[in-house]
Amino acid sequence: MSVYVGIDVHRKRSQVAVVGEDGRVALNRNVVNGSQPMLGLLGGLPSGTPVAFEAAFGWGWLAGLLEDYGFEAHLVHPLRCKAIASARLKNDKVDAATLAQLLRADLLPEAWIAPPEVRALRALLRHRIQLVRLRTLLGNRIHAVAADHGYDRPAGYWSGPGRAWLASLDLPPAFRQVIGDDLALIDALAAPIAALDEQVHQRAKADPAVKVLTGLPGAGEFTALVILAETGDIARFGSARKLAAWAGLTPSSAAPTALSATATSPNRARPGCGGPWARQPRPPNAHRNSPPPTRPSPPAAASRSPPPRSPASCSPAPGTCSPTRASPARKPAHCHAYHREGRKPRASSPKYMSRRHRRARVAD
Repeated sequence: MSVYVGIDVHRKRSQVAVVGEDGRVALNRNVVNGSQPMLGLLGGLPSGTPVAFEAAFGWGWLAGLLEDYGFEAHLVHPLRCKAIASARLKNDKVDAATLAQLLRADLLPEAWIAPPEVRALRALLRHRIQLVRLRTLLGNRIHAVAADHGYDRPAGYWSGPGRAWLASLDLPPAFRQVIGDDLALIDALAAPIAALDEQVHQRAKADPAVKVLTGLPGAGEFTALVILAETGDIARFGSARKLAAWAGLTPSSAAPTALSATATSPNRARPGCGGPWARQPRPPNAHRNSPPPTRPSPPAAASRSPPPRSPASCSPAPGTCSPTRASPARKPAHCHAYHREGRKPRASSPKYMSRRHRRARVAD
């Protein structure tokens, strides 16, 4: 009889549930993470047994272990697994059993398990991205300290003259220490970033696909390698539209019904399965760089402006009323502009009369 395994992976321990073909839970046990405890629990199962687990913290060792010992590994997308996220009773035993039941019913929202060489390339590129972000953060702190004390240098801070200018600033000891420590950390990051850049350059030269991608406007060697590493096997996408949706670069329709569906921008689109790393190198002509959409021009009748009113046309009509004191911002009620065919003066309409005048008119 076939069995199905669901594993709720955690940092130190994991919950393992084994469900039979009839849906009954045969085993639901908590074990310590590691090769020996996991094989002691699953070693007796036949080869090719399907095992489902979420893409939680530290799932890489489990995927490698299952593949090495002949199990059929299924990586579950955690944000798409609504049955677990919306469950009323939620604990490790229920989550593991639910994964096994969904695997048995073939209802799991699976994610692609990248080969080890692709995961290694991803780790290398992501490490370089994080180091560059850290260097930028340190530089921004130095800029903030200088601006907080009223100093600025448009020519830059990191060249030889720029560092000499930073050293000459009159700053309190605490802020002087902040700038010194940040500069030391920036210098310490220069060597590993340079080594990573050299590795990226060597791998880009050896990959013919990088040469094709660098022909695109705005795509360099690093951007091309990030696209290749995050995409993986391009054959798993049926079309370019599916690839863009996986990367989270296409607008999504968020509405309760199809009649009121409105498309959102890619910046507010639902994140694709590719995660933020797939959207890290923004392609050219992306949404952020594109001009805002223009509104369609209104019809000619709606866009027709009212005729201009000259000061002479707003003078009191002869014989109708005596000149009264009016505020400069308000025009007299009896105006030639209001004496048109089929239109009464504003003063004769109760809508435009003051409350005191309306009461006086009713009394009369």
